[in-house]
Amino acid sequence: MQIMWQLIHPKLGSNVVAMKPSPALITAVVSAWSFLFTTIDGRTLNPKSWQESISYLSTLLDKDDRSVRIAAGEALALIFEMGSLEKFSAVSKSSSDSSVGEGSNSQDNIHIQGLRGKVLNQVRILSVEAGGKGSAKKDLNSQRNTFRDIQDFLEDGYSPETTMKIGGESLNTTTWYQLIQLKFLKHFIGGGFVKYMQENEFLHTVFGFTPKRKMVSGIDRISATEKRLYKSPNSVQNKARTQLLNKQRLLSQDRNAGHYAAGAEEEV
Repeated sequence: MQIMWQLIHPKLGSNVVAMKPSPALITAVVSAWSFLFTTIDGRTLNPKSWQESISYLSTLLDKDDRSVRIAAGEALALIFEMGSLEKFSAVSKSSSDSSVGEGSNSQDNIHIQGLRGKVLNQVRILSVEAGGKGSAKKDLNSQRNTFRDIQDFLEDGYSPETTMKIGGESLNTTTWYQLIQLKFLKHFIGGGFVKYMQENEFLHTVFGFTPKRKMVSGIDRISATEKRLYKSPNSVQNKARTQLLNKQRLLSQDRNAGHYAAGAEEEV
């Protein structure tokens, strides 16, 4: 995660010049960083790392590119959701016994509170931003909806709830980390996400969700691969069916032969 972070926000020395990353690169890196962040315990991170992350992501909210703003806003919501200020306060008090340490931790918490207030003001502005000339309406609506959700979360603690249909069943998300995981994997996998979600056990574990198998005429619906195997002339089912048909054909021929033989005897 540190390597990814350095890619878009490098710490430069006096003799180092870095190329300015493109909006697309920033969006991709922040989204991937957020996804990886959902897999770790935020309480194990140094609070100073959080302050640096929040400060940088806050600057991204002022960028012109809406995809950058949205990715940064979701990352900030995730940070506050996974590592609340109350947890930091508890960790700080338990890990420091000296008055000097407590004073330092108190300053850290005040700084984080200040950053949260700054982010909240930025979020409020972006949730009601008016569209400028040449502004894509779809992108503007997406930004407004995202930052309204973030505002509701920061002010009242309500995370957005989403629903996606998978095989006739509903896949629900009720937290920011679930929503970020779902959005990232959908984008990464692309058009095959629904199929993977239906068949991939790893995704079932990630989301705690297993679609029910549909019933067709009392028989489980089978996959396309199973269907091809079933229809193959070399399949066990087809071989058994062929043998049964051949047996029935022979019995039918025997019955017909017996019928004709009996008829011939009567004529004689």
